[in-house]
Amino acid sequence: MSGVLSNVDQRTKLVGQNRLELLLFNFGRGQSYAINVFKIQEVLRLPALTQIPDSHPVVKGVTHLRGHSLPVVDLSHAIGMGQVEINDQTTIIVTEYNRTVQAFLVSGVERIVNMNWEEIMPPPSGAGRANYLTAITKVDDRIVEIIDVEKVLAEIVPYETTVSEGLLDLDVMAKVADSGLKILAVDDSAVARSQVKETLSSLGLEIIQANNGKEALDILMDLASKGTINSQLLMVITDAEMPAMDGYMLTTEIRNTESLRDLYVVLHTSLSGSFNEAMVEKVGCNAFLSKFQPDGLAESVQVRAKQLFG
Repeated sequence: MSGVLSNVDQRTKLVGQNRLELLLFNFGRGQSYAINVFKIQEVLRLPALTQIPDSHPVVKGVTHLRGHSLPVVDLSHAIGMGQVEINDQTTIIVTEYNRTVQAFLVSGVERIVNMNWEEIMPPPSGAGRANYLTAITKVDDRIVEIIDVEKVLAEIVPYETTVSEGLLDLDVMAKVADSGLKILAVDDSAVARSQVKETLSSLGLEIIQANNGKEALDILMDLASKGTINSQLLMVITDAEMPAMDGYMLTTEIRNTESLRDLYVVLHTSLSGSFNEAMVEKVGCNAFLSKFQPDGLAESVQVRAKQLFG
């Protein structure tokens, strides 16, 4: 199974071109699911697990891998689909999200597919499991459901929205709130959008939300038609991975559009930090921030605020 995730360099070249690779897997019931290959470290047959007393019901235990202890999450159970049946084909997918490493238990992996973000669609409204999906796509005329892993992890370890006391310059932040400048938060994960909104709303800031890069660009063009964009928005905080248009392409479109090009853009993502720092420079973002860090989120706003009101 070691060959499943070969050619890492080739995969990273897709990012920034509105393309991605998905690892398809299943829970033994016919339906295929997916997550972005770039967040996966390795794929292994299920190793021995050590049980953890009083752990979350979807955490099946801990495995020891390369000197580290990793929680193993039954992903099927976590999204309300029943527990994965343990047999000699049962597999774990080792992933890194938001600077943490964990393994997801699945029945088996299928293959990797190369996709364009334009082929990735938001889940249909009213779908039974839509709250655990960020998107859907079609592979070989079959629907593939892309799981909102950030929501799964947030239900195991709830995210924080409280900013540390004494962290911020309250005079500067008050000037931002009084200015009426808004923040556009762009993310396909409802959990990630909520974390941004709850954190920054507590500072007196007004948040506009968009579900993907295309929707965000439409909002930005509409705002620009009504007046100077920097008189309306303090900044854009965007995820990297999103249906229709990813955050890298959104930033590229912003920099290539005269009425938008001076916008302050923060890339806010759970992808690997070192890679994204390079992508920030390549596509012209102003800053990079790992997700689910309320202090970091608040500080990124303050950095921009000090440029304007310092």
